[in-house]
Amino acid sequence: MPVSERAGTKVWQRRERGKQLSIWACYLVGTAIFVYCWNLVSEKTIWMFVWDAPTQAGDLATRMVPPDWAYIDKLWKAIWDTLNIATLGTIMAIVMAVPVAFCAARNTTPSRTVLRPIALFIIVSSRSINSLIWALMLVTILGPGVFAGIIAIALRSIGFCAKLLYEAIEEIDESQVEAVRATGASGPQVLAYGVVPQIMPAFAGISVFRWDINIRESTVLGLVGAGGIGLQLNASINNLAWTQVSLILLVIIATVVLSEWVSARIRHAII
Repeated sequence: MPVSERAGTKVWQRRERGKQLSIWACYLVGTAIFVYCWNLVSEKTIWMFVWDAPTQAGDLATRMVPPDWAYIDKLWKAIWDTLNIATLGTIMAIVMAVPVAFCAARNTTPSRTVLRPIALFIIVSSRSINSLIWALMLVTILGPGVFAGIIAIALRSIGFCAKLLYEAIEEIDESQVEAVRATGASGPQVLAYGVVPQIMPAFAGISVFRWDINIRESTVLGLVGAGGIGLQLNASINNLAWTQVSLILLVIIATVVLSEWVSARIRHAII
């Protein structure tokens, strides 16, 4: 804490003058950036629509009540497709993420100069592109349907699973690995008995956690034609069938809540 002298008396100051001026300058620059961005947003915003939004939202809410419960029979297959998209996509992602994670981890990669940068690039690329964008591209290539949704979920999940898994691999206890290696074990045996047992709890938790996330993401892939309950949601919105939309939203919420409960119980049992 700096202390300055004023008229022969020491006066306490919270910060030095230069540091305080720097903080004020940062505040000033931040305020200027905020004002500039706000002006850009204001120029492209039709404020009449914004002020009318509460009225429009209330009108839409009245049209969505009560939900069309008779429509529930047409949603069972869509819900089943959504669960299949999330589950199969997660399984495919895990299968592909495991070798990527081992190649990305510093202590298990066969080559730090070649394979590790490639593995890290795959992780970053997968995590950078949203599942909706993957689905949109795959629907263009493969055509609409559940298969495009499964591949989209898998491609999106590889980076997530591989990143968390390779971080878990790098945090293992190397003394256990050295103990296995000291017995004369080969490379695959060292991985099987020295590395894998240490990362299995993390692996199981990551897999279940990603499956829970994919349940949420797969509910909207149908908006771009990738199958699942989102396809029914898109059709109902286009037909202005708001009572069906409210029912579909309730079903999506119930599905997500159920998947959250299941994943929490599984993670609790594993960890």
